[in-house]
Amino acid sequence: MKSKDAYLKFVKWSEEDNLYVGYCPDLFPWGGVCHGESEEPVYRELCSLVQQEVNELKTSGKDLPFPYTRPMRESMTS
Repeated sequence: MKSKDAYLKFVKWSEEDNLYVGYCPDLFPWGGVCHGESEEPVYRELCSLVQQEVNELKTSGKDLPFPYTRPMRESMTS
């Protein structure tokens, strides 16, 4: 598995912002890191940001954070 694929990434609608917001809690714990009017472009941008962060951590010799956040369905079947 590629390192970037270990991290849960999701997009959800924000009533407050009237936009879709992209999240990856294990790499960006402070909240949403991208937003837009359509779900698919936001997810593509989120995937790009995750890849950039993984690359930067590896390049700087830092350890990648452990991917703690998992989808609920996976947690219930484990």
